Amino acid sequence: MTPAVVAHRGASGYRPEHTLEGYRMAIRMGADDIELDLVPTKDGVLVARHESEISSTTDVADHPEFADRETTRTIDGLTTTGWFVEDFTLAELKMLTARERLAGLRPESAAYDGACGIPSFNEVLAMVGAESVLGGRSIGVMAELKHAAYFDSIGLPLDEMLLFDLGRHDLDHPRSRVTVMSFEPTILRRLAHRTRVAIVQLLEAADQRPADLVAADDPRTYADLCTREGLAWVDEYADGIGAHKSLVLPRDDRGAISAPSTLVRDAHRMWLTVHVWTLRRENRFLPINLRGEGLAGAAGDLAAEAQAFLDAGVDGLITDHPDIVLDVLRDADVLRTGRAGSQTV
Repeated sequence: MTPAVVAHRGASGYRPEHTLEGYRMAIRMGADDIELDLVPTKDGVLVARHESEISSTTDVADHPEFADRETTRTIDGLTTTGWFVEDFTLAELKMLTARERLAGLRPESAAYDGACGIPSFNEVLAMVGAESVLGGRSIGVMAELKHAAYFDSIGLPLDEMLLFDLGRHDLDHPRSRVTVMSFEPTILRRLAHRTRVAIVQLLEAADQRPADLVAADDPRTYADLCTREGLAWVDEYADGIGAHKSLVLPRDDRGAISAPSTLVRDAHRMWLTVHVWTLRRENRFLPINLRGEGLAGAAGDLAAEAQAFLDAGVDGLITDHPDIVLDVLRDADVLRTGRAGSQTV
């Protein structure tokens, strides 16, 4: 099915993010790919967490044996107090359980707090391999490397760990359906010479800057990378871009989505694929013209937002609610062909 539906941190609208249970649920919903974020442990193992600090997504604060690990650290210009993955071994992290980050918005997911552990990248790849065999279809993995320049600075290079895990699963080849992503061009340019898997440059909101470029006194913003010159530079090392929603469908002064930008067209002219992130059903995350009745956690019209991005020509939709987006694609297939579309399972 095209475009691809990518489960953001698993089926994270229904289960705590970055858990094997959430990834597995997304796969069984029919997602084409799962997306995960990778950070390293003290002993050099990649694990699935959205960021280095883990107090909001695990029960680490409830473990008195780790109380002395709480610290304050500045990463990518942001100062945070909490517990950080790089201060724990994998064995220690296995003593923790996952929690729902957005408990106020997603109480059904928060009901699973304490039921799921923290998986390593190795475990995720093994699970995806098993689910691919069980389901009779190949499932993609889109792996984002987080805070790469920071981890380089403390002697934990993410690319070395990534290549090790890909190698142990025989996945370092173009047919593996593994994609490596980062907001930082430096590590992606480095990996372009060392791996054969697909590479995607992630793009934040237009006024923000990649952390590695900030550290190198490079003044370019993500808006600069979206220009034709910027995309030509990205094309030197990447196969696609993963764009913040606002870069493809800007919002007007009211907060409603307006006409598409030229980003998809410009990227496609260079044969770069375009994924957009992150599609979520809650009002809080939707443009004002697609919000439903109720508070921030109430469901809005995610299907309409997904359709708007399909109309804009994107190649992939990264979403917390893959089931809803898959229904939109199936309905579009029915309209296009006059018959019910189906995904190989």
